Amino acid sequence: MNNRIELIKGDITKIHTDAIVNTANTSLLGGGGVDGAIHRTGGKAILEDCYKIRERQGSCKTGEAVITTGGKLPAKYVIHTVGPVWSKSNSVKAEQLLENAYRNSLKVAVVNNIETIAFPNISIGIYHFPKQEAAEIAIDSVKTFLDGNNQIKKVIFVCFDEENYQIYKMLLYADQ
Repeated sequence: MNNRIELIKGDITKIHTDAIVNTANTSLLGGGGVDGAIHRTGGKAILEDCYKIRERQGSCKTGEAVITTGGKLPAKYVIHTVGPVWSKSNSVKAEQLLENAYRNSLKVAVVNNIETIAFPNISIGIYHFPKQEAAEIAIDSVKTFLDGNNQIKKVIFVCFDEENYQIYKMLLYADQ
């Protein structure tokens, strides 16, 4: 496994990194799941930054990423990315958009001199992306990005539940 990639099971709102990634919706105004937890824990400063982004550019498109303060979170920043909604009829497009969500989050991190970043499992909840495929795309996208960039020192995949943790563990440690 790449020594710049780490896997943990836990709550992303408690992770001490330069940035954590939020699985936002296009409105950037908070929601359920990870998005809701990040907004609740981080406080109003995150939402205030989201309003400023919306005034500047409107919504955040699927596969794109923007950055805000981390507010009261242990992380200094939150990178908000919008993952795709998966269905059998759009699976190929959804795969590309999910890859974009990871890659664009990492690009935002580099532009903002972020060295450590934590990702949740993007698009697997209410967006219905198959967990195994989502994990494969996440890991491949991050590894490919890290191969071409040395600024980011550590990427942490944070799995909230045991099932996703085991999927990532199998994929990350299969080569050892």
